[in-house]
Amino acid sequence: MNYTLNQLQIFLKIVQTKSITKASEELNLSQPAVSIQLKNLQDQFDIPLTEVVGRKIYITDFGLEIAEAAESVINQVHAINFKTLAYKGQLTGRLKISVVSTGKYVMPYFLTNFMQQHSGIELLMDVTNKNKVVESLENNEIDFALVSILPNTLHIEKLDLLQNKLYLVGNTETTFKKTKSTKEIFNDLPLLFREKGSGTRQTMESFIEHNKITALKKMELTSNEAVKQSLLAGLGYSIMPLIGIKNELHNNELQIIPIKGLPIKTTWSLIWLKGKKHSPVSKSFLAYLEKEKTQIVEDKFSWYEQY
Repeated sequence: MNYTLNQLQIFLKIVQTKSITKASEELNLSQPAVSIQLKNLQDQFDIPLTEVVGRKIYITDFGLEIAEAAESVINQVHAINFKTLAYKGQLTGRLKISVVSTGKYVMPYFLTNFMQQHSGIELLMDVTNKNKVVESLENNEIDFALVSILPNTLHIEKLDLLQNKLYLVGNTETTFKKTKSTKEIFNDLPLLFREKGSGTRQTMESFIEHNKITALKKMELTSNEAVKQSLLAGLGYSIMPLIGIKNELHNNELQIIPIKGLPIKTTWSLIWLKGKKHSPVSKSFLAYLEKEKTQIVEDKFSWYEQY
């Protein structure tokens, strides 16, 4: 047997995602590169690790056993690395964070310097919708979650990081008269919605319901980036967070449509289960944020105050 650690890591990601495409995206590799490494690993076994039915990949029972063994090997490698760094007096371990999809425009800026200061820390950051973030937190699978709407079903503690502002946004091909009422504008607009379970969707629907607006539901999309690209293409309009459209506003590709009652303001908060016993890594990260968050906001989000 002559398989490599890289091959085991790639195979494990394929098993976890059940897709070569998704595995390549999460590993930041090309699909051909992932496929080649899967083939190289498979060539060392007489029994199939996977099978393809139609266009879908399935993991065989033997493949699942190999994946379990691969996970154990990879964990042992991480343990060796952590112990080596710990012996040198460096902070080591994993920091696990789940982030709502729009939070990907926020969280990296609060992580960068901390991660650079502590090379022995491995970051695991999952970007998904609010429902799945809350589920991960409830199951105690993560250290922290970043949300803009606090879950009302859990006992949590929090650290507020940044204000979240949501505006009605569209491309720049249409001019809107300020004399039009909110209801008149919404009557004319095809609206794009995020999927159910999204915090942005929840905020948008609350605004529409509170203002008794009749809205034409045009399209439902499963990511903030998909909504943004659809706005750019002229498919409709949406209430969306300012944080994700900085470049498009500066390049005059998108516009904020003036509406009474907007922006909606919430807060990006890092949350964790109340009473959670933090690891040395998560304790250190909290201490870092409490000390540095104000400076990070001033340095990285000063443009935000223009709107």
